[in-house]
Amino acid sequence: MHLSRRTLITAVSAAAAAQAQGRRQYVNWKPRLGVLGNFSDANLAFVKAEGFTSMELNLDPRRLDDAAIETIKDKIRTSGIYISSLNLGPNHIDPDPAKRATANEYAMKMIELAGKLGVPYTGGASGTIKGAPLAQQVDEIVRVYTEKYFPLCEKYKVKMLWEPYAGGPNIATGPVGWEALFKAFNDSPMLGLQFDPSHLVWQMMDPVAAAREFASKICDVHLKDTEILWDVVRHAGIQPVDGRKWWRFRVPGYGSVDWKGFFSVLAEVGYTGALNIENEDEFYYPNYNGADFTEQFKRGFHLAHEFLKTLIPPVSA
Repeated sequence: MHLSRRTLITAVSAAAAAQAQGRRQYVNWKPRLGVLGNFSDANLAFVKAEGFTSMELNLDPRRLDDAAIETIKDKIRTSGIYISSLNLGPNHIDPDPAKRATANEYAMKMIELAGKLGVPYTGGASGTIKGAPLAQQVDEIVRVYTEKYFPLCEKYKVKMLWEPYAGGPNIATGPVGWEALFKAFNDSPMLGLQFDPSHLVWQMMDPVAAAREFASKICDVHLKDTEILWDVVRHAGIQPVDGRKWWRFRVPGYGSVDWKGFFSVLAEVGYTGALNIENEDEFYYPNYNGADFTEQFKRGFHLAHEFLKTLIPPVSA
């Protein structure tokens, strides 16, 4: 059968159009890239000079009056740095009544501080009662958050995020805890995830699969790597009787996180939030001189930045 040139071109064009229709259209991925650290004039200057556009801040709300808060807010505004979250870490459901009361008061002050600074998130652990059944812990978390935190979250337009840190007062350490909590809270819009792939690698979980399953809950991201010391694991397991450490946190690119896979998940959903480098790499310590980053600590951030530039689009302001 003879096909004319026009017929052939028409057929090829139709096939290309059909293929394009079936191809998934991704929204532009425009994340903010920055660091987690203490607030100081010098640290803000470094973040700006390095080309970062975001930070998660360590602040103590008990030490800041309204005048100090306004000063910090003005300096942040002048710097142009987006503050994605404030670091929040107490045990919200501590079984000791006095410790719980102190933790709850601290968390409420932190939510208020975030609201006054215009910061959208607080990030940290869920709370835990070690040894108690999971369902009991979930119920207690729901009660405390609903009674004490959510009224402030509504007032100040602040969302609480859970980080999957297995070493703290936390049951939100991975998919099992997330499923139980989000279900118990009926997928409350006041809650989300501060995703840190390093903590899942440390727990021998797949951070890419977890990110894909809970992508709609990811509001903020910590960029940290975990290096598995396989020579120790093969020789002594993950509970070495001599106490040897079989893993360690590293800056991105120096551990076992599948960064290409992880960033592909974020790109697929068009994540536009912050990606803050959390430098807990012992090779780049000491970390602070007073409140300011040391030169060695800044070097770790810089090396992480150079690695990440190859994997994410230019950062947005």
